[in-house]
Amino acid sequence: MTLIMMRQMQDNQAGIIRTVKASGEMGRRIRDMGLVPGAEIKIRGRAPLYDPVALRVMGFTLTLRNDEADFIEVEVQ
Repeated sequence: MTLIMMRQMQDNQAGIIRTVKASGEMGRRIRDMGLVPGAEIKIRGRAPLYDPVALRVMGFTLTLRNDEADFIEVEVQ
């Protein structure tokens, strides 16, 4: 198992969120979207310029900017 930041994940790669390193308003916003430690995610795709990233979490798809994805550490296989 390897720990990487969400921005480094490839399309169709899955993993489990281990930590959210953001604090304050950004940390609360990320957690409110369901991106919490233990949540399983899968990268669905990226915009043409690689920002934002689309991912599946808890049965829904959401998009996240790369500057937000830099605060999320994911365990991948």
